[in-house]
Formats: sequence, C-alpha cells, structure tokens
Amino acid sequence: TGATGVFATVILFHVLAVISLVYIGPKPVFYEKKEQEALQRLAEGVRFVFRTKEILAALSLDMFAVLFGGAVALLPIFADEILRVGAEGLGALRATPAIGSCVTLMLLAYVPLEKKAGVKLLAAVFCFGLSIFVFGLSGMFWLSWCALFLSGVFDGVSVVIRNTILQLKTPDDMRGRVSAVPTMFVRSSNEFGSFESGVTAKWMGTVPAVIFGGCMTLAVVTVTWLVSPRLRRLELN
Repeated sequence: TGATGVFATVILFHVLAVISLVYIGPKPVFYEKKEQEALQRLAEGVRFVFRTKEILAALSLDMFAVLFGGAVALLPIFADEILRVGAEGLGALRATPAIGSCVTLMLLAYVPLEKKAGVKLLAAVFCFGLSIFVFGLSGMFWLSWCALFLSGVFDGVSVVIRNTILQLKTPDDMRGRVSAVPTMFVRSSNEFGSFESGVTAKWMGTVPAVIFGGCMTLAVVTVTWLVSPRLRRLELN
C-alpha cells in the first residue's frame, strides 16, 4: 500500500486504542494524600523498590536482560548483509518479537502463572537469552524468524510475571510511585541496550555482538538465581 497506507494503518490502530480506553470505567483509589514534592514522592518509590527484594530482583533481571539482549537494533545489518532478505525481510523480522508477545499474552489470559512464579520468570528470561544467542548464530531466515518469535514469547511471559509481582507486592497508596521506577529504568535500558549493541558490534562485529548479548543475558539469569533465593521461591497464589 505504500508509506501512506502504512502510516494510515498505524493511525487507525491508535484511534481504536483511544476509543477502547474511553470505555474503561473509572475506579477510585483510596489513599492518604501526603503533602510532598514530586521528587520526594519519587524517592519514596525508589526506596520501597530497594526494600522489597522480590521487586528489586525482578526489575534488575528484566533491566539487564533487555540491556544485553537488544538484538533488534542490529536487525537492519542482519537483513541486509547476513540474511540478505531486503526491506521486506527486515519488516518481517522487526515485527516477529511483537507477534510472539501478542500470542503469549492471549494465551496467558487463560493459563495461570501463580505457582512457582519466580522460577518461571527466571526460566523465561533464560530462554529469551537463549533465543537471542540462536538468532546471532543463525544464517537462515526461517531460523532467525523462529528465534525472534520465541524471544517475543518469553519476553511476554517475563513482562506479565514482573508486572504481577509489582502490583501484588505494592500497597495501593504507593502504586503510582513504585510503577514510575520500572518505567524509568526498563524503558531507559531499551535505549541503552541499543547503544550497547551498536558499540559491541563496532568492537566485535555484528554476529559476535548478538552472541555476546545472549550469553550475558544467560549470565545475568544465573547470577540472579544464585543471589536471590526469595525470587526463586516466589509464589503469586
């Protein structure tokens, strides 16, 4: 459809999202309003995260996994020089993790993750790193597509568990402040992850950079498993 059709479709989905939000009814949150400045409230949220070991471990795990597993930033090079699939292939590769995440989120609406949630979170991030490792080694388009699809699947699982931990372990009157902390750190780690991928690709080469990122993600999971027994034993039921 050309560039105009593409952006028109994007706008259409944004409009549908806004319409959907309008139909969500308001739900009051009862809390004791405190006379604090914005920085004081934010600092209180940061302190709560650092005091709550389960939340801190889950956020750190996700942040470092995203930081080192940012293979998406190097997809143009893979599509052009390694897989040689051109612009259409790049589009397919770029969309694949999101497709995997969407499939996972629809399944998780019916499949509970309460039991052994900590182990499942660690396993999901480990498999995410493994899929990035396989993507780095792959020289075939279909294998690269499958690896990125699985990375989206496992990333979707980890996001659901992490957000559930965040909501269940946070009191109502702290929820906004605590939610601001992962918003800052996880989103910034996406951008730093792209920067890290570019720097390591410059130093090592494109393929070694992605393999290095996958290995570092696996190492992060291993260290978290060893140093955070509370996360390993975490249950959400």
